[in-house]
Amino acid sequence: MLPRSITPTLQRLATGFPVLAITGPRQSGKTPLARALFADKPYVSLEDPVERAFATEDPRGFLARFTEGAVFDEAQRWPELFSHLQGMVDADRRPGRFVLTGSQQFGLLAGVTQSLAGRVGMTRLLPLAATEIPSIFGQQSTADTAMLTGGYPALHTQPINPSDWFASYIATYVERDVRQILNIQNLSTFQRFLRLCAGRTGQLLNVTALAGETGITTATTRNWLSVLESSDLIHLLPPYHRNFGKRLVKAPKLYFLDTGLACWLLGIRSEEVLALHPMRGALFENWVVGEFLKTRYNRGQPADLYFWRDNNGLEADLIFECGNRLQMVEIKSGQTITSDTIRAGQRATRMAENDALPPWLIYGGEESLERSGIRVFGWHNFQSAIPE
Repeated sequence: MLPRSITPTLQRLATGFPVLAITGPRQSGKTPLARALFADKPYVSLEDPVERAFATEDPRGFLARFTEGAVFDEAQRWPELFSHLQGMVDADRRPGRFVLTGSQQFGLLAGVTQSLAGRVGMTRLLPLAATEIPSIFGQQSTADTAMLTGGYPALHTQPINPSDWFASYIATYVERDVRQILNIQNLSTFQRFLRLCAGRTGQLLNVTALAGETGITTATTRNWLSVLESSDLIHLLPPYHRNFGKRLVKAPKLYFLDTGLACWLLGIRSEEVLALHPMRGALFENWVVGEFLKTRYNRGQPADLYFWRDNNGLEADLIFECGNRLQMVEIKSGQTITSDTIRAGQRATRMAENDALPPWLIYGGEESLERSGIRVFGWHNFQSAIPE
């Protein structure tokens, strides 16, 4: 198992909460991490029909085996678990006693909200960040390699073709998760919806247009988007809320939480195709946004990331607050720093004026430097600079 950056956060929360929850998309590495980090605890998979039947028929007898604690994998598969744990932890509030994992964030969160509020430390494990993938910093690695492969651990620990893996992943996701939640009569419609979402990577979300192209209602579109977001497959980046005295764009921007999955949905199967693809710039922007999200979640922080765009075209690809000031980030996929990219970084600070810190420019090249008042970062050199 590859070392995970979220480990210190899990260890910290396990000293303060009786229950620890690890959410995230399927195959992001939740189970191996929980079993390795809490190896002293019994492991129970609630995907196992035998264990789930025991729990349903005799919950007291089932839980009597785990008075000292346990790791419950896919905890949302037995919703009654949360209310039973409430009584157990209220009687004995030893920290780090129970660990819950769940792929369907909405199912796990519903149980936590209803029964375990104030008793659980919540974490979110996304696919591997660049800093967790040793090959990212190898001599042959490129930004296109990172985007095309993505961060799912299996693609970096097993000899498997990414195209084969993503094809299986989508089929499994549709079969096991979506059908459990949504009444989808035609799976091909949902698969078309996924591909249309991938085609909107890095764009403002227009729900009406997406619904029209998919051939479904806007209500269904919003429902399906909610499921993708709750399953940690997409992230809707909100516009920054402060009004700088200009007309604002109010729609969020759509990003995938793994660019390898987005590339597969777009039919991109090789670095040669990606290098010339019209969406390469949007996918590079998506990759950078994903790295920011992973870094913040691994630290146990909320996302608190935004973008800015007004109706005059003034924009910043990413904004986050640093104390009372704002950090603007411009993202460019080109491998060369040009005068145009520098000017783009400078424009990003205009709407905030004195509230803005020196802007960042993240580009597809290797070098990091300061130029014309802008901090320039190469594609794999910015993660450590993201402030706590």
